[in-house]
Amino acid sequence: MKRNPATDDDAVIGRAFRGSLVVLAVVALLGVGSFVFLNRRPELSDGPVTELKAPNAPEVSTKEIPVVKFTDITAPAGISFAHNNGAYGDKLLPETMGGGVAFLDFDNDGDQDLLLINSTDWPWKTPEGRNPTTLALYRNDGKGKFDDVTDSSGLNVSLYGMGVAVGDYDNDGLVDLYVTALGENRLFRNAGRGQFEEVTATAKVGGSPADWSTSAAWIDYDNDGDLDLFVCNYVQWSREIDFEVDFRLVGIGRAYGPPWNFPGTFPRLYRNDGRGQFTDVSKESGIQIKNPATGVPMAKSLGVAPVDINGDHRIDLVVANDTVQNFVFSNLGNGTFQEMGARSGIAFDSYGQTRGAMGIDAARFRNDDALGIAIGNFANEPNALYVSQRDSLVFADEAITEGVGTASRLLLKFGLFFFDYDLDGRLDVLTANGHLEEEISKVQASQQYRQPAQLFWNSGESRGLRFIPVPQEKCGADLFQPMVGRGSAFADIDGDGDSDVVIAQIGGPPLLLRNDQQLGHRWVRFKLFGTRSNRDAIGSWIKVRVGNKVLSRQVMPTKGYLSQSELPVTIGLGSAETVEEVTITWPDGSTQKVPQVKLDSLTVVEQSR
Repeated sequence: MKRNPATDDDAVIGRAFRGSLVVLAVVALLGVGSFVFLNRRPELSDGPVTELKAPNAPEVSTKEIPVVKFTDITAPAGISFAHNNGAYGDKLLPETMGGGVAFLDFDNDGDQDLLLINSTDWPWKTPEGRNPTTLALYRNDGKGKFDDVTDSSGLNVSLYGMGVAVGDYDNDGLVDLYVTALGENRLFRNAGRGQFEEVTATAKVGGSPADWSTSAAWIDYDNDGDLDLFVCNYVQWSREIDFEVDFRLVGIGRAYGPPWNFPGTFPRLYRNDGRGQFTDVSKESGIQIKNPATGVPMAKSLGVAPVDINGDHRIDLVVANDTVQNFVFSNLGNGTFQEMGARSGIAFDSYGQTRGAMGIDAARFRNDDALGIAIGNFANEPNALYVSQRDSLVFADEAITEGVGTASRLLLKFGLFFFDYDLDGRLDVLTANGHLEEEISKVQASQQYRQPAQLFWNSGESRGLRFIPVPQEKCGADLFQPMVGRGSAFADIDGDGDSDVVIAQIGGPPLLLRNDQQLGHRWVRFKLFGTRSNRDAIGSWIKVRVGNKVLSRQVMPTKGYLSQSELPVTIGLGSAETVEEVTITWPDGSTQKVPQVKLDSLTVVEQSR
């Protein structure tokens, strides 16, 4: 279906500002002006530079937003990494997409270490005398200071890397790494003593040399107690195809092209067979979706949110696709999935159109039974926030009415996740942003290559806007440093209970932000160990009853774009001084009460045998 920016913009803004005909008229004109690039239509004729303005968001008070400062500690913490995308002027599409990051405790010392995924120079354009760039692993000293241990870890590996998935696939108590790339992917088994060994060939999870893999997730889709692996693939790409497409923009010349010029792909699903080996069950599992009109692969996948949508204790998969419909793979429990994105309402926007979907996360952000699926979309497309209705398999996009839509529209969103940055018991939203094209301001004066992150505070308001954009005076300038944001993750890196943040970027250093909140809010933190379920307890739900509220959080490191957040779960309690009840629902559906939970500390829970 062709996009019509004018009518699309009218429809979206009309939902936010019912009855305002003046605003609708203005937005219609702006939609026509933004036709050139922000809706990703090639335009080869000469024309003036136009300016796109964000739609006017309704006036909301920021008075109640607490002051929580984020401090840039990248250099003081010892992080010297710089991402290399190999760009040399030919404008090859993979140069725009990498930059995954993960928090993980690879040495089991109880604190969160940091892994940064790098790309490298193109083999036909390697600068003379320069060593290939590699992955980077930093060990945390427990106080938020990091040492580069890449060389001694066995991860000083050069590849055109994209993202990472973290999980203990062999249930030996040591977290393993799966790194996605342009070309074959890599599996690194944690051998202990700070060492990783590559076991890709033995495990049979490398994929194809022709693959371009992006986000990945460790999940136990068949509930047999070990972790299986789901891998997103983006588009069928080659240098030759890229040059043949020869995408150009007015005033720039050759530019990074949109994905619709490249054929789609299939994601991959690997079943863990034990003994360190996997079987590719992609075809028989039902995840290979074809275009019904052409019969060619449909997916152009960038993000995945594994979550049990309908409460049947089986992990489902919501996949964010770029310029084609999003997928919802409902787990049927017999080793197969049914794709029901259109039926669920998540495949398209409210008007049946596709968007440029990047990062994705799932959470019960209202502290009730409703499940939210948040997706960061391309520039001039608002964030999506699909919320389950009375039927748990039916969702409606409530981004505009909840507050994360209109204010996000202008930015190009990649990394996205829910987290409770002020520990008030309500999940907030952070997006990492940045454009594809370095010279985009020549085409759109209001667009910039480097863009600030955007933080939405969850006010808990159910009748007005729930999410309110946080201004700089409420959290400091460091969070809003313009950058070419891609992957992002959170973890408590210094043991003070609040969530710190890292944002990776294309062609530059990451941004490590320490959360310096001093609100006096209480919290509880959990680390789960499965016995009958997978050892990491990925897919479990933790429910904490505080007064008349139940706070539900999923154990799921896969969040956002190409990235993994910490495995332990922190739940903010606000001013509450007691916790009435804690219940764990393990991936196999069994439940377990947790007695004697101490506030402001970590509680370790092992699954009852």
